[in-house]
Amino acid sequence: MKKQTELAILPQNIHNIKLIREKAIQKLRLSPNEVTDFRITRRSIDARARQPLYRLRVEVYSKETPPAEPRQLDTLQHVLGNTKSVIVVGAGPAGYFAALELLELGLKPVVLDRGKPVRERRKDLRAIQQFGEVNPHSNYCFGEGGAGTYSDGKLYTRSLKRGNYLKVLRLLVEHGSNPEILIDAHPHIGSNKLPAVVSNIRETILAYGGEIHFDTLVTDFLLEKDHLKGVIDSKGNTYKGEGVILATGHSARDVFKLLADKEIKIEAKPFALGVRIEHPQSIVDLAQYRQKEREENLPASSYKLVCQVRDRGVFSFCMCPGGLVVPAATAPGEIVVNGMSLSKRNSKFANSGTVVAVELEDLAAYQSHGVFAGLAYQQAVEQTMFNAGDGSQKAPAQRLTDFVKGELSSSLAETSYIPGLFPARLDTLLPKSISSRLKVAVREFDKKMNGYLTPEANVIGVESRTSSPIRIPRDRTTYMHEQVKGLFPCGEGAGYAGGILSAAMDGQNVAKAVKIFIES
Repeated sequence: MKKQTELAILPQNIHNIKLIREKAIQKLRLSPNEVTDFRITRRSIDARARQPLYRLRVEVYSKETPPAEPRQLDTLQHVLGNTKSVIVVGAGPAGYFAALELLELGLKPVVLDRGKPVRERRKDLRAIQQFGEVNPHSNYCFGEGGAGTYSDGKLYTRSLKRGNYLKVLRLLVEHGSNPEILIDAHPHIGSNKLPAVVSNIRETILAYGGEIHFDTLVTDFLLEKDHLKGVIDSKGNTYKGEGVILATGHSARDVFKLLADKEIKIEAKPFALGVRIEHPQSIVDLAQYRQKEREENLPASSYKLVCQVRDRGVFSFCMCPGGLVVPAATAPGEIVVNGMSLSKRNSKFANSGTVVAVELEDLAAYQSHGVFAGLAYQQAVEQTMFNAGDGSQKAPAQRLTDFVKGELSSSLAETSYIPGLFPARLDTLLPKSISSRLKVAVREFDKKMNGYLTPEANVIGVESRTSSPIRIPRDRTTYMHEQVKGLFPCGEGAGYAGGILSAAMDGQNVAKAVKIFIES
């Protein structure tokens, strides 16, 4: 018989499994002698009271053995040379999890990625960090593993109806992730751990007969009337398949333009734009845990803040406790920042994107760009940030208090951003509709989180890649493009996901849809 219970555990006791087991048995009024197994199935932090606690959900088995969890890898099929192929453009979470799902369905994935294998990407990340050199095909956004690989590996999503998120988590564990992601309320892997996980996924795809081609930039489509039969790369190579899954990420602007050139329908969509705000982690810990020095068994604390300012949402995004701010430009001549954390989240800084919703009616000045109005808006702000500097990847910044007052900072707070910061009037570099709302929101956030508005925090520009400003429309049932047969838009770049977990689930769903299409 299996019974469940909820426990509240002090941080200093969270690793005392014997004590947790005893508390669970006692609460369930079971005899210790009849207990055959015990496991923690859910873990979260509750910092609402003066004393932060761990909240645990526990399963206790008495007089029976729990069933063994089936391995997801055991469901994959080895595919042969004559197996029907599906082209997957993009080796991010949407593309790779689509590939794994295709293998489970008995189809051969042929994955094409413009960037480099995950470990080789590090050289290009070092180049942008230390020398300001941006490789447009290998950076924090492009390359194996996609943007999520080097931006913390957060696995939290509210979109649980999108698919089987536990299946995604189990596949990540089977490829080397810490099993604790299966029980944590807000799981993350860490940018130092993800490269190995991504490499292991690649090896699985290859071992089961799939193909993966790096440094392969798709520049054309093989169209026959209204049917997409394959793609062509920059070297003139043709890849044919029964379907094409387009999972290129939110920053593949050339792919959007290719679609438009081919008169394949795309749509402008709302997005968000703002800044990344970096605090000392100790300030966040004091506000959230009410501890000047965080108890060693508590993780670096995080926050989620949101408010409405003049009919636009302003919200924290991709919060990285114990993290670093990194340069995320995908082309020379632009400044874009993002955040990441290592698995231990032990940096002395915390950072979060703090962004304002941008609706289509806010893009009136860019209407001459048509469907690319939002993209042009993004680019204009990114280029403004770059042009304010010295031609490197140094980012413009203000102390948070100076940003609110509209004053140039005479000096800046300490930062984790390796290329460096320079003082600038970010409140004037940003569009007025963005900066004015951010100023109001920061004051509101300080009411919700004591100490938020502090001169020890830097405002860094610009956080502009929260999501794609373009949607590639698809049928809700078939997941196929409304106009082109065989084209399956997928993931963040198509406008249907927002993060690793939702992108991975979308990849799985699209792969199933491709199978149905092939068999129809």
